[in-house]
Order: sequence, then C-alpha cells, then structure tokens
Amino acid sequence: MSATVPAPTPSRADRRQWLALVVVCLAQLMNVLDSTIVNVALPKIQHDLHFTQSNLAWVLDAYLISFGSFLLLAGRLGDLVGRKKVFLTGVVIFTAASAVCGIAESQAVLIVARFIQGFGGALCSSVVLAIITTEFRHPADRAKAMSSYILVIVSGGSLGLIAGGVITQLLNWHWNFYINVPIGIAAFVLGWRLIEENEGIGLRQGVDVLGAFLVTAGVMVGVYAIVTSPQYGWGSLHTLGLLGVALVTLAAFFALESRIENPMVPLRILRIRTLIGSSVVRGFLITGMFASFFLGALYLQRVRDYTALETGLAFLPMTAVTATMSRGLTSRLTARLGELRMVLGGLALIAISMVLMAFADATTPYAPLLLIAYITLGVGAGGAMAPLLTMALADVPSQDAGLGSGIVNVSLQLAAALGVAVLGTIATERTKSVLAGGHTAVNAALVDGYRLAFAAGGVAVVVGIVIAAAILRRPRAAEPAVALEREPA
Repeated sequence: MSATVPAPTPSRADRRQWLALVVVCLAQLMNVLDSTIVNVALPKIQHDLHFTQSNLAWVLDAYLISFGSFLLLAGRLGDLVGRKKVFLTGVVIFTAASAVCGIAESQAVLIVARFIQGFGGALCSSVVLAIITTEFRHPADRAKAMSSYILVIVSGGSLGLIAGGVITQLLNWHWNFYINVPIGIAAFVLGWRLIEENEGIGLRQGVDVLGAFLVTAGVMVGVYAIVTSPQYGWGSLHTLGLLGVALVTLAAFFALESRIENPMVPLRILRIRTLIGSSVVRGFLITGMFASFFLGALYLQRVRDYTALETGLAFLPMTAVTATMSRGLTSRLTARLGELRMVLGGLALIAISMVLMAFADATTPYAPLLLIAYITLGVGAGGAMAPLLTMALADVPSQDAGLGSGIVNVSLQLAAALGVAVLGTIATERTKSVLAGGHTAVNAALVDGYRLAFAAGGVAVVVGIVIAAAILRRPRAAEPAVALEREPA
C-alpha cells in the first residue's frame, strides 16, 4: 500500500510570484479604468473647463496618441535597462500626471497632463507581459497568470463606467483622476518589494537613438491620423496625408534597422511567426470586442437611454463570466484542447455575439438577447485572449521579451483605435444615409448605424478566424520541447 504524499506547501518564491502578478495587474487595471472612467466625466469636464465639442476630443486623444506611440520604445527600454525600473518609472509618471489632471483648471493643463499620463501608461504597460512571461516559467502557471491579465483587460472597461458614474454623480470629475493616486502609490511600493529585476542587455553597445525617434514618430503620426479620421474623413487630405507620412517614416525606420549593428528592433523578432501572427489575429479580435463595448455603450445610452451606471451594470455579466474563466477554467481547457482550438472557439463565440447584437433594435429588451450576447462575448474573450498572449511570447528570446511585449501592446492599441474609428465611421455614415433618405425617426436611424457596425465587427472577427487557422498552427517539431517544459524541475 502506497503512502499518501501530502501536497507541497507553496514556497516563498511562489507566493512572491503571485503577489507580483497582483501588482502588475493592479497597474494595468489603473490604465484600463482610465480609458472609460474619463469618458463618463466628459460632459462635466466640458462644462467646467469650457471645452468646445471638437477640443473636448483631445482629452481622450492626447492620452491615446501618447500611449500608443511610446509602447515599442518603452518595451525595448525594459530589455536594455531592466523591466522593473521601466515599470516603476511608468507608475510614478502615470500617478503624478493623474494628480495634475485632477487639479487642472484649464484646458491646456489637462491636455498636457493627459499626454504625460499616456507616456507613463505606456512605460508600465509595455513590460507587463514580459514580466509575467519571465516570472512564470511553468506553462500551467503562465496560463493562469495570463487569464488574470485578460480579466483586467476585459473587465476594466465596464468597471470604469460604473466607477465613473458613481464618482461623477457623488463627488465631481476631478476624483475620476484622483482615484489613480492611491492605486499608483500602492503599485509602486508593492512593485518595488515584489517584482524581480531582469538583467538588462545594457547600453554598452550604444543606443539606436535615430531608430527610437523614427518608430515613435511614425506610430504617433499614424495613431493621430486614425483617432482624428472621424472628424476629417477617411478620404480627406488630412487623414491620407498623415497616414502616408507615417508609412514613409516607418519604412525609413525598418531600412535603418536592417543596416545598423545594434538596432532598437532587431528584425529577427519580426520573423517569429507566432508573435506576428497572433498580433494580427488579436487585432481582428479587438476590433470586434471594441465594436461590442464602445458602440454597445453608445447604443445603450443614446437609443435605450441608459445612464452611465446602468450601462456599466449591463456589461457586468461579461465581466463575471471572464472572471469565472480566469480562475483556472481557461488554463484547464487550453491544456485539454490546445491553444489553437481555444483561439478558434473563442473567436467563433465573439463573432456569434456580434451577430446577436446586430439583431437588437430600439425596443429589444436586455434579456434574453443582449444578456446572451454579453455572456457569449465574455466566454469568447476569456477563452481566446490568454492563449493568444501565450502563443505570442512563447518563441520570443528572453532578452527580447520586453520588445515582444511592446509589439503585443502596440497591436492591441492600434486595433482598438482603428476599430473604434472605422466602425464608428460606419455607424455614423449609415445613420446619416438613413436620415438623408427621408427617415424621420432619429432613434431608428441610430439603430441602423449600430447594427451595421456590429455586423462589420463580426466580419472582422471571422477574418481573424481564417488567419488564425492558416498561420497559428505550431510545427510538430516544437511539441517535444513544450512537453519537456511541462515536466517539473
């Protein structure tokens, strides 16, 4: 008769790993919350600081442009000088800028502080995935950690709507920024104690200053063109001209990187199929998700007259489902079905949720149609996002993990900005077309626009399914290595 072996007590190192995960997820939650908690406060900000409608967009755009532009540079800095240093620096900058946003009494101060806040957010967000990847070496633990990260990404938006509605109603819009200060201080103190520093490549071989400038400028111009396209039009000289400048600048960057000895972005990383392929697939997934989230919020508020608080509560089932899956269900399913099947299944569920939303009209009750759509979206996002992130960084060398993390985040941010701009334009143009055709009911015209945009988001997700099936299949030769990695040390 064999003796029963007691379960091993978690080591101090194991506890530190999971506490470090809480810290980086706390900082990431702060960044994600900021994107929607500020949206709720925009009318009050406009009234108090006397913004015009066009200038008010800069409260959001200044952050988005800065955040998206510095992700690659920040990720590479983590590889060079240490990811813990870059993460903590970002937390400090983001927290300080949040405080300045809170005390802002003029348009200029708020917009500049939002730009700096975006820079700080890029610094800490760019290295989070690299920290998770290097902290959690065992595939099962890494899958659980990635699921927790996905929970933050998916749930932060709806929690931001709820928090923003409550804070703006009970206090004032300044506290939508002040709330970041205690979170940031806690993230810095705990991060200083719990996160282990990686040994950076160092700056001895020099820094690719010109490359850093070109890639940051190219991405910044591109993001600016995308976020302002609804205002100027996609076919305008403004949008097309700026996109052309961005493409020329990025082409010059890649030409430079191919010739110098110590490039900021070694071109070898762009040949990692799982990194680039998963980033493309994630872009189509995010396009669909943002269609459901942002356009869904507009539909609930403009057509159904939901308050911001009610809108946030409407998305809570999605958050609850994602939270349930993050408690080990996704990692267990991934171990049984494989990463690719999980990605394809999750994308299919997201596409189904888009189809369900495309059937909603001005009188559709929340249950069962929208409730089922949001639950399906939560299951799909919880099932697909974590395997996509794991696949993205699985083959990236450890010395390039920060850059790989930056590429993942850039793909996410560009897809989000592009998805909101393109699908928002589709909804707006469809509404205008219906009204111009003699339709007198504004609500009905808005519904037509949102339904077409939801359908377009579903098509984008289907394209992601096709790409995933075509290029994310791992070669059989890699399987023994994965199996060995799963063996306990």
